[in-house]
Amino acid sequence: MTANPPTLPPFKLILGSMSVARRHILEQMGFLFDVMTADIDEKSIRRENPDELVMVLAEAKADAIISRMNAEGLIEKIEEPTLLITSDICYVGIDLEVVVDKGIIREKPSSKEEARQFLKGYSGGHVSTVGSVLVTNLKTGRRFGGLDKAEVYFHDIPDEIIENLIDEGVVFNVAGGLLLEHPYISPFVESVIGATDSVMGLAKGLTHNLIREALSVDS
Repeated sequence: MTANPPTLPPFKLILGSMSVARRHILEQMGFLFDVMTADIDEKSIRRENPDELVMVLAEAKADAIISRMNAEGLIEKIEEPTLLITSDICYVGIDLEVVVDKGIIREKPSSKEEARQFLKGYSGGHVSTVGSVLVTNLKTGRRFGGLDKAEVYFHDIPDEIIENLIDEGVVFNVAGGLLLEHPYISPFVESVIGATDSVMGLAKGLTHNLIREALSVDS
């Protein structure tokens, strides 16, 4: 497909993610795109610094997709500007029952108990997010990346709501076990400092700037 918002020259776009939220965000931005996934073991890639973690994960996803495209002979066939977007996000929360005033990196919960711990930790409190966006120009091989941060403040979240989210299972597919736009959660979001789309996994402003920068190397 060709993505062609009026402010950008024609190019092809690939989203390296199956995230529904990221697809919706790109669609809202006016892009048409194909979707590819990176089959990597995210848990095997560790960094103590969340800024470093989300960027190295975005890079690993890009590497995996490009490796598969090379194996299938797709990269060598690229003639027009083609961009690959990969990204990652983690929640840096405060767990008052275990560690006071120390950020804890939160990714996708691995169990019901961990999901419950995450969600109870948000209730009546707040969480910070850091998300990476990496745009790779598949024609030139050059990469352009950046980070976007936000904070979310919550009202008290009833235990019944938390258990409904866990039973539904969606919490196991997203970093921090949290979807701000979910109808169970959205009524309990007090405020967001920063961009809501950043918390959802893909910061619009950052993405647009990186796409423009990646395209400039072809002009």
